[in-house]
Amino acid sequence: MERSKAMVMAVAAVGLALVLMVPQADATRYIVGGGGIGWTTNVNYTVWARGKHFYNGDWLFFVYDRNQMNVLEVNKTDYESCNADHPLHNWTTGAGRDVVPLNVTRHYYFISGKGFCYGGMKLAVRVENPPPPPKAAPLNEKSGSSPSSIVYRGQLVLPAAFAIAALWDAFVRIW
Repeated sequence: MERSKAMVMAVAAVGLALVLMVPQADATRYIVGGGGIGWTTNVNYTVWARGKHFYNGDWLFFVYDRNQMNVLEVNKTDYESCNADHPLHNWTTGAGRDVVPLNVTRHYYFISGKGFCYGGMKLAVRVENPPPPPKAAPLNEKSGSSPSSIVYRGQLVLPAAFAIAALWDAFVRIW
């Protein structure tokens, strides 16, 4: 019994160490129109979206007057003509705070029906895959870091994790 408990603790410690070493990829939640404006009339959403990069996994957060407006995803033709008759998806939940996941790499087109599209309530975004992580800079020979010292540091991670697990096991047994 004690041995299995110690083994579980060791595996948990190693698992935690591995999780802490994995880089994290963050999605971005965009408040459409910005925090102070939201999804409303008389806003140029083309200008708002300009310069922003929308990546697969990001979210659009629409905040608006739920009694008057809505959020409809439409095709490009209906976007250009402000036609809300046949939406691809109605994202309106009734709360006036709708979240749209951007989980497919493609163009998305959103409008507000009930005539508000003609007042500028339309948004087109292009979702793309995230860029690859940056490559490591080449080593500077004068910096004092040699490739062998980097390999040596990398070889310390796993033994260090096992040492922490062993210390934890000893602590649990004494306690």
